[in-house]
Amino acid sequence: MNLSSKARSVGALLFFAFIFSAIPIFGQTAVATALPVTEFDVNGLKVLVKRRQGAPTVSAGLFIRGGVRNAEPQNAGIENFALSVAVEGGKTYPTQRLRKETSRVGTVISAGSNYDYSVLALASTKASFDSSWQMFTDVALNPEFAPENVERIRGNILTLLRSESDSPEGSLEAQKRRIIFAEHPYSNVPQGTTESITRLKAADLSAFHRKLMQTSQLLLVVVGDVDPAVLQKKIAASFGSLPRGNYKPTPLPQLTFAKPSVDITPKTVQTNYVKGVFAAPSIADADYYAMRVAISILQQRVFQEVRVRRNLSYAPDAEMDDHAANTAAISVTSVNPNEAVSVMLAEIQKLRQTPVEEDDLGQMSGYFLTTYYLKQETNAAQVAELAQYELMGGGWRNSLNFLDRMRKVKPADIHAAANKYMKNLRFVIVGNPADVNRSIFLQNAAG
Repeated sequence: MNLSSKARSVGALLFFAFIFSAIPIFGQTAVATALPVTEFDVNGLKVLVKRRQGAPTVSAGLFIRGGVRNAEPQNAGIENFALSVAVEGGKTYPTQRLRKETSRVGTVISAGSNYDYSVLALASTKASFDSSWQMFTDVALNPEFAPENVERIRGNILTLLRSESDSPEGSLEAQKRRIIFAEHPYSNVPQGTTESITRLKAADLSAFHRKLMQTSQLLLVVVGDVDPAVLQKKIAASFGSLPRGNYKPTPLPQLTFAKPSVDITPKTVQTNYVKGVFAAPSIADADYYAMRVAISILQQRVFQEVRVRRNLSYAPDAEMDDHAANTAAISVTSVNPNEAVSVMLAEIQKLRQTPVEEDDLGQMSGYFLTTYYLKQETNAAQVAELAQYELMGGGWRNSLNFLDRMRKVKPADIHAAANKYMKNLRFVIVGNPADVNRSIFLQNAAG
């Protein structure tokens, strides 16, 4: 599971009035809410349960805080490596038994890591949730780290790392990480490097896993037709004996770009691959919602101007990531990058200089309403959304305000966000250096 692309959904499926009060449940402190989310604590482990009456499936995610900051350059990728091996089998359910049982009941247990957190994920039918929970907690708490699994997963990761530069898209992303995240914690790539993955041993993975299993560093989110009170007993039996530890989140430095730049990786390709990156607000920032609208408007405009009107590229784009230290970007593949980028930068200037019309903003409301509900159709998406807000967005309750915050965005907010963030673009390019007029990129991209 690639969290960097799959864990971006925001919002909640339904809105409810929340009533909060502290009540005792099974001798522990919990927060009772009106539907849909119940929050409680099990020995320092924060748990969020969203009950969806009648849902035929259940999804759960055990999230590990810290992301790439949990590792050092010499063991980069160890968290992703360890969790990927862990879900291959536990002490009660070793590999062959786990594969047989998950196949029999249609359960999926997986793992993934991004810059900000990792997850062990479970998806099962409601009917098989009890047995699936046993398998899930076994691999989460008692992974066997069998040598054959370690070597197989190592081979998979190394193949992906070594093939990254085979495609222009992969080369572009690698160059972006190297330049944009230089001297930042994100320079420690979640998947690691060929050197770090090659040197890690099974004992290293096992020791690292034990270190992660402290309740102060974990978050458990469950979505489905499950009774929170019954589930709390299961969680206490499974995770209640874990050490609390003393994990404390530390501030993450934000990315700031003082001036534009152009970095070119020469490659013999038929078209040039271009990405212009600029700083963006994170989900915890008040500017996030205005910037989301601004990026969506920019995406529509560059598509219309670059592809439809001028036929300079098949798929020009504007996008915003969802990292704690966040960026946005424009991107294009073109045999004429100078003209294509010039048009895209002109559209950025329009957003910075001229407030959007109210009619344009009204059309965006319908777009966000539709995509909002589409992204929340699955339990897994709702698990990801609750976790994202809890881990990076100031708390899961903020997820319930997504549409309201989007509706409150005004043309002046978009204008302000564009001027604050859409400047000093740092361009990374894979292609023919002779096709690139640096002055066009640098002059038009300056703040």
